[in-house]
Amino acid sequence: MPLKKDMIDPNDRHAVMEAAAKYLFEDLQRGPVMDSPEVTETYLKTALRDKKNEVFCVMYLDTRHRVIAFEELFNGTIDGATVYPRVVAERALQHNAAALIAAHNHPSGISEPSLADQAITHRLKEALALLDIRLLDHFVVGDGKPVSMAARGLL
Repeated sequence: MPLKKDMIDPNDRHAVMEAAAKYLFEDLQRGPVMDSPEVTETYLKTALRDKKNEVFCVMYLDTRHRVIAFEELFNGTIDGATVYPRVVAERALQHNAAALIAAHNHPSGISEPSLADQAITHRLKEALALLDIRLLDHFVVGDGKPVSMAARGLL
């Protein structure tokens, strides 16, 4: 019988999600290639879906799109987080990243990108392009399937 969300004590559920995120992060640290949105979505959904406040993260990649690092860069409130492209670019240079994938959660559970999400994505892409760093995608994570801005043509 499959477990349902409401069958698990919330405290236990949180511990299970943390353990799953740790396992997936350790797997990412081994340098897998991010060659499909599904691989990325699985990790990001596990890492971000249950956060109570908005969190903006970046997955730094080498030239073959293997994970160099994954960082939570900005923590916000229940409905927003301020993102500074300069900080994202500085960290990308420190990691010697050739590309990156950005992601953030919507604590409301709705994965639809807002106009503000689209604007910061455009600003990030422009800023990173000046440094020859490619922004491959920006995912918005909610309760359902994460939304890929690249797949939507918003990148």
